[in-house]
Amino acid sequence: MGEAAVDTSKTPLLSINNIEVIYDHVILVLKGVSLQVPERGIVALLGANGAGKTTTLKAVSNLLRAERGDITKGSIEFQGQRIDRLSSSELVRRGVIQVMEGRHCFEHLTVEENLLTGAYTRRDGKAAIERDLDLVYSYFPRLTERKSVQAGYTSGGEQQMIAIGRALMSKPKMILLDEPSMGLAPQLVEEIFEIVARLNRDEDVTFLLAEQNTNIALRYADHGYILENGRVVLDGSAADLRENTDVKEFYLGISGGKRASFRNVKHYRRRKRWLT
Repeated sequence: MGEAAVDTSKTPLLSINNIEVIYDHVILVLKGVSLQVPERGIVALLGANGAGKTTTLKAVSNLLRAERGDITKGSIEFQGQRIDRLSSSELVRRGVIQVMEGRHCFEHLTVEENLLTGAYTRRDGKAAIERDLDLVYSYFPRLTERKSVQAGYTSGGEQQMIAIGRALMSKPKMILLDEPSMGLAPQLVEEIFEIVARLNRDEDVTFLLAEQNTNIALRYADHGYILENGRVVLDGSAADLRENTDVKEFYLGISGGKRASFRNVKHYRRRKRWLT
């Protein structure tokens, strides 16, 4: 893996240690995946559709069993404690929140009602929840104008804002953000990523985001991991990955009319540990 890796001088907020994930007892989806997310960092999980990005996030948030998936090897730690055997609700209480791909708003509820569902585990009182609701509206002023509208009548960009705002209402330490750019116009994608950067900088929210749009992800992330066929094939600082010749060819551009694979490059064939 890349040498310019995440700072390991202190315990990372999240550590995924050599996990394997199997669906339906036979389909091996993740194969020895390891990665670290530092506190107050933005880490991007990159790769084509089907590479294993969403499965990795669901392994962290313990949503695999709903889809007949299991972690069969390895471990996942958050703040130095093992979490891969905890329930999803317990993970929410500990501050680990996932924003699912496709946004998944409650369409029959208003925008504000959707946001308030994110506070269901909190026990710090109505005043604190109201303050955080105001904070969400300050980051997403467009939602202020739409707070009484049913979520099903809002745009895709607004629904992505609702989903992130709902996650913020749970007072997260870390948000797992799955494909935030999916189905959105470029200008809206830029707006969403700018808000992610502000939340990271000003509210100390850590992000692990899965994204096919490698170009924008590496502009906003501190560190990146590239997955292919359920394995991490490369990692490094976002700046180093942006300048990596092969990343430019395979993930920031198109080669020969189709996207190539790291496995077809002689340089990476020598890295036997990526191919075993």
